Amino acid sequence: MTNLLNHWLKTSFVALLLVTVFLGISIAWWTPSSSAALPAGNAITDGKALLRYALPIDNQPVRELQGSLEDISNQLRANRRWGAISSDLSKASRIVSERADKILKSVPEEQLPQAQTLISDLKADITNLKQATDAKDKEQIWQGRAKALNSVSQLEELMVQEFPYQVPAEYSNLPQLKGRATVEIKTNKGLITVVLDGYSAPVTAGNFVDLVQRGFYDGLEFIRAEDSYVLQSGDPPGSEQGFIDPATGKYRAIPLEVLVKGDPSPTYGITLEQAGRYRDQPVLPFSAYGAVAMARPEFDTNGGSSQFFFFLFEPELTPAGRNLLDGRYSVFGYLTEGKEVLEQLKEGDKIESARVIVGAEHLVQPQVATTQNLSISAFPPFLLSSLN
Repeated sequence: MTNLLNHWLKTSFVALLLVTVFLGISIAWWTPSSSAALPAGNAITDGKALLRYALPIDNQPVRELQGSLEDISNQLRANRRWGAISSDLSKASRIVSERADKILKSVPEEQLPQAQTLISDLKADITNLKQATDAKDKEQIWQGRAKALNSVSQLEELMVQEFPYQVPAEYSNLPQLKGRATVEIKTNKGLITVVLDGYSAPVTAGNFVDLVQRGFYDGLEFIRAEDSYVLQSGDPPGSEQGFIDPATGKYRAIPLEVLVKGDPSPTYGITLEQAGRYRDQPVLPFSAYGAVAMARPEFDTNGGSSQFFFFLFEPELTPAGRNLLDGRYSVFGYLTEGKEVLEQLKEGDKIESARVIVGAEHLVQPQVATTQNLSISAFPPFLLSSLN
């Protein structure tokens, strides 16, 4: 009965928001009516696609190639529009055949052999996809699309030659992820895999990878579960609600960190709402099932530490591109494998272990321990303010 009531309350809440937007009424805890319309186009709800678009690269042909392959999923869901799929594949084929040299221009010389192999793989993948489309084999198309996009991801990652900006010096006392890392989390229900994006959230992702490397999350329970909304963990045993750094004896406080599309570097310590940036969209939005984000005390934007949550995207309750979390909490990665496991996890389930399986070399530790971290002895409960 409680779950049904919670679901009804959330559904009613979202319905109220939508009615409010429709009527043009402005209320304090929602975006003003002048900015409340959904963003143009379809919001991306695939975590892997979001990670691809978040890469700091500037190569139009590879982005067009990616877009053509990703559009296939839209066509498959729209009553198998075979002609549109064929058009997407024709465009993708032209790009890898006629514009491969422009794609390869963005790849460092030492990585060109790998990139050329990926281009060859893509040509074969697209040929196989055309055959599956001619046969109207939906399952083969899904599998072939995933394989081709995996090659595109690898190709785009080869294009990133250096970390694109300087993190503010005031956070030099915190671990930073200067790139990406893949973390495998073993739970009592099975394995889940997340990719953490240090290009968009180096401090938040770096803190998480550092804690994983320390074994901090091993044995911790999921302490909060909201059906179709969030699943939260990272609260250590005892009275502390975050990580106490043994080097300083103090609470490690992590700032709110949000990279906005078009900005050269993240915004720190202030929500986009507080900054008056109602229309701006984060590079890593809460629009995919399994978005990984940092929890924090309700009224302290810089009070995050070890607690994190998975966002359980439900389009009817939290419409993509317009929800109460974007710009208020730091997203730093996405679930890439194990959705069926995440769907089963509830409050009281446990993280048996977490380990970095790819990208550990991108973690940069502070060279000199400092005492700049804030000592926080008493925090309010770690509740997401938008749920209160």
